[in-house]
Amino acid sequence: MSGDGSLERLRRSGRIVVVGASLAGLRAAETLREKGFAGTLTMIGDEPYEPYDRPPLSKQVLLGKAVADHTALPRRRRIDADWRLGVPATGLDMAERVVRLGDGTEVGYDRLLIATGVRARPWPNEEEGALGGVFVLRTRDDAVALERSLAAGPRRVLVIGAGFTGSEIASACRERGLPVTVAERADAPLVGALGGVIGAVAAEMHRENGVDLRTGVMVTGLEGDPSGRVRAAHLSDGSVVEADVVVVSLGAMRNTEWLAGSGLGAGPRGIACDAGCRAFDVRGIVTDDVYVAGDVARSPHALFGYQFLSLEHWGNAVAQAETAAHNMLSESSDRRPHLWVPAFWSSQFGVNVKSVGVPSMGTEIMIAQGSRDERRFTGVYGYQGRVIGAVTFDQCRWLPFYQRMIETTAPFPLEFPTVDRRSEGNKPMDADFPDPSVPTHGPTITLSGYSPADRRMTFVPAHH
Repeated sequence: MSGDGSLERLRRSGRIVVVGASLAGLRAAETLREKGFAGTLTMIGDEPYEPYDRPPLSKQVLLGKAVADHTALPRRRRIDADWRLGVPATGLDMAERVVRLGDGTEVGYDRLLIATGVRARPWPNEEEGALGGVFVLRTRDDAVALERSLAAGPRRVLVIGAGFTGSEIASACRERGLPVTVAERADAPLVGALGGVIGAVAAEMHRENGVDLRTGVMVTGLEGDPSGRVRAAHLSDGSVVEADVVVVSLGAMRNTEWLAGSGLGAGPRGIACDAGCRAFDVRGIVTDDVYVAGDVARSPHALFGYQFLSLEHWGNAVAQAETAAHNMLSESSDRRPHLWVPAFWSSQFGVNVKSVGVPSMGTEIMIAQGSRDERRFTGVYGYQGRVIGAVTFDQCRWLPFYQRMIETTAPFPLEFPTVDRRSEGNKPMDADFPDPSVPTHGPTITLSGYSPADRRMTFVPAHH
């Protein structure tokens, strides 16, 4: 469908299918209707629920302060869709323009949006992962089951992995007064996303709040009791942690397996798309009728050297979905690029942690405002002489200022005298990111090179 007449036909009576009844899927559907799409809209989701909000799951829901079935996303407008919930997509035929579903049915499309997102990386040993008391946290059902277990007052919780979600879970456990051990293979929490300088601050926060934090160790195995419930974990340093609840928080896997053999440029790092959200096929040629948005997308970003970025961020999912929906209904001259500056937030141990840009690209960091000792500061990341990212601990009013510096490729180190005289010498330090070839889980932004057809993996699954 190209040319004015066929676009008009698409708007009036075309078929648009959205795979992924998620935040990105819902916002795209609303945008399509807002822009006058009057055809058939089909929403396919593997969970039995209408789109809901995930951030509260690791925060309010785990504390028992919010109920998981009250996390439905607010609707901006009626979307008048045919909902296929609780049915996963199992295949795509691009030649026939058909999505195959797990119940054996097929849905035809004129335009397709893939917003299948990510899922929690499971414990690598399936038998151990199936023990009672072993959890991951990604879905509404995960949150309900984990909250129920925490409310029952376990003797000890073990969290495997100290990325953002793992740290939030540990924080919720301490707020509930539960003993918690965190095992992290890197030298500190959050290092994959924010580097070692900030990781050291995060480690202090854990320990001051009573977390038994074990770094530089991997969990080599989980041990069950005769009734099939988890009772202990064995660590690579030879120690044993007795725990009756274990939360596996080893990052995410992109939901692309259903596209195997479809000819789409999809792999373990996501689905490659151009700046206008159109998917690439395996030959690196852009498709005209398949679009991608949200956590599952890899798209090139002008501000970051046109590298492909995969972002597991709430705001990115919304912005990318809106761009994809706009472009689906537009002539090529009216299409617009997705240029969202990554932004992320987390709340742990009573501190609000927010970042903009791509801190994990940074080689150096300066503490520009505040002080690390007081847990109120702004850290600014530099890469090849320019500002590339910033992170704030309880100081988010500075973020819009640094976001503008990232957007205007301002020079680094920062040259203006700091507003805050207490700042720590204002000298750039090594940001201390781990070697990217060594697997840590944790960056919520994955830089994945320049080629849309590149499906090589940098992540080596290993026992954590």
